[in-house]
Formats: sequence, C-alpha cells, structure tokens
Amino acid sequence: MSELIRVTGLTNREFFARHAQAGRVGLVGGGELINRLIARAQRHLDARHDWSMWSHAFVFQGERIDGRQWVIESDLDIHRKHIRLGLQENRVEKYFDDEAYTVAAVIDFGLSAEQVRAVLAHSLDLVANNTRYSLRELFGTLLALKNPTLRSEDNLLARDRSFYCSAFVRHVFAQAGVELAPGVAEKNTTPEDLFRSTREHTQWLLVRRRPTSQVKAAVRRVRARIRLAGF
Repeated sequence: MSELIRVTGLTNREFFARHAQAGRVGLVGGGELINRLIARAQRHLDARHDWSMWSHAFVFQGERIDGRQWVIESDLDIHRKHIRLGLQENRVEKYFDDEAYTVAAVIDFGLSAEQVRAVLAHSLDLVANNTRYSLRELFGTLLALKNPTLRSEDNLLARDRSFYCSAFVRHVFAQAGVELAPGVAEKNTTPEDLFRSTREHTQWLLVRRRPTSQVKAAVRRVRARIRLAGF
C-alpha cells in the first residue's frame, strides 16, 4: 500500500533536508506563469478538471562531497547570459524559495540500492551526453492530454536524445526496471502522473497556500492567455 504524509510548518529548505534522499523523486509547483500553464494543462487528468499542483519533476542524487543535496533534472536554466536547456545537475537549494515554489513533494518508490544506482547512473549518462530539454515533446504531451486516446501512443512530436522533466524521470526509472505510470507512453508522462503513480510508495507533501495579490494577479493573467490560446 502507498502512504501520503502531509507536512506542515516547514520551509522548503527544511522539508528537503528532512526527506530528500538519493533515488527519490521530487515535485514542485508555484504561482509563476509557466508553472500555472503546466498545472492547468494537466486538469484533463482529473475527474473534476481541477488543476494539478505540479509543474516540474526531478530525481534526487543525494548528498555530495560539498555536503549539499543535489538533483538531476531536465530543465531550462537561465543564469545571466548562460543558458542550459536539457539534462543537468543542480543543488536542491534551487527550490528553497518559498514564494516561488509553494508546493513540494518527495516520493520514495522503495527502490533497492541496486535500483538507485541504476537510476542515477543512467541519469548521469544522459547528462554527459548533453540530452536536450524538449519543448516540442511537451507540446505533444499537451495534445495527448486533450485527446486521451493518444496518451498510450508514442508522443506525436517525439525526437531523439530529448526529454522534458517528468518524461526524463519516467525513463530513468524504467531503465532500472521500475514502472511508474502503466498505460501512459513514456514521453506523454506528466508530473501529475508521477504524483498519482499506482506503484507502492511513500509520499511527503508540503502545501503552503498564500493567496497574495501577486499570485492572484498571475492566475488572472494565465487564465486570460489560456482562453486566447484556446486551451
């Protein structure tokens, strides 16, 4: 059986320090425009069409020689003039901003030590081979979300040596013999699919609801843009 443990009264820093371990999966979501767009697109997975809480997924690599917890993820990272688009390693402190990331989860799928090594080894191999982040595949997944019969089919916009965040997580776990979302094509996997995985797991969930005027304004802007886009 799976277990959901709701956590309160912690900052993101404290939450990850307490629950992040090598081979576990991390999920985050927030109020920024791109996060809200991704969360809304996943409403098709819910019977009531409620928005997902999640916009990004990653794998915890564990504590390294610097004493910090690191993650492996497929992401678009912009720092000044330096842009990284694809598989990368980052410190988990990237997600310590409580205002930017208002919800977070850590999922332990009960991997053996051998499976953890396999997940991390394959993840690092993808990093070393400059695997790209695929915006194109992300749009293919959006099409499948609006047409559920496509969810089990190959992503219509799939390309080689590319993954967006949750498809990357699904892929490296599959390489270790761990299936997280049966019935869904690998490159149609969403963060919500990982959150709802039917595989036995323990999940720690931190939800911080702060209805600030900034978040409310962002939601209104997102809804307006979505209506114009026809989603």
